[in-house]
Amino acid sequence: MSTKKMEGNDVQEQMNGLDPQTQPQPMPEKPRELSPNPPLTGEPRKAVTEMIQQFGQTNVPAMTDSNIYCLPIIGQIEGHVQLPPQNKTTKYEHLIPQLVAAEQNPNVEGVLVILNTVGGDVEAGLAIAEMIASISKPTVSLVLGGGHSIGVPIAVATDYSFIAETATMTIHPVRLTGLVIGVAESFEYLEKMQDRVVNFVVRHSRIEEQKFRELMLKVGELSRDVGTNIVGAKAVEFGLIDEIGGLGAAMQELRNRIEARRPAQPVEQVVQ
Repeated sequence: MSTKKMEGNDVQEQMNGLDPQTQPQPMPEKPRELSPNPPLTGEPRKAVTEMIQQFGQTNVPAMTDSNIYCLPIIGQIEGHVQLPPQNKTTKYEHLIPQLVAAEQNPNVEGVLVILNTVGGDVEAGLAIAEMIASISKPTVSLVLGGGHSIGVPIAVATDYSFIAETATMTIHPVRLTGLVIGVAESFEYLEKMQDRVVNFVVRHSRIEEQKFRELMLKVGELSRDVGTNIVGAKAVEFGLIDEIGGLGAAMQELRNRIEARRPAQPVEQVVQ
């Protein structure tokens, strides 16, 4: 009995004397793999989807520190009738709330309007132009690529306007699409609508009414229409746009107008 006991003790002592590195170690737990892109559900998924559809990316840089609001008007201005999905459009029901928000936001001190449009709905374009012209804060517009048709009143609606050297502006009469009743009243309606456009452009630019109507009714320049296509330098020469320039010049002009609008700081007098 004692021999067995001693053998057991020897075995125990031998087990205790083993090198810790040779003893069996417990298997480490395998870390749980996390999905790099966890699935989105509910509102986050909807927000990301809308971001991709509107801006083509999932994350838009925040501009909380900027006092300038940029309003892009790209493609065709969509009015009361929805255009086909393959058309690049700017919906006027999206722009008007943005202009109202920019007017009400005390952190916004100026609005920069970027245009690259082929025109579109006349009444929608005039509504946008009137909204821009009635903003109490400094506004500057920049025509890039083109500011055609009803884009002309929008371009001149700001306090100061720029056009890129290679940009163009097409001036032509107002046209109607779809079914038109062939009576005198239809042509009178067109003429009145055209007068609204002409009067707005003349009031908000340096071009003379006679010259603008001459450009609008010119024949022989546009192969399929009546009107004139003017390039950057000509737009400035005619008084339609104020200056040739790009983004840097437009931003600097807007900053200067913002600084001029700010109230003067009181000068503290040092009493000795």
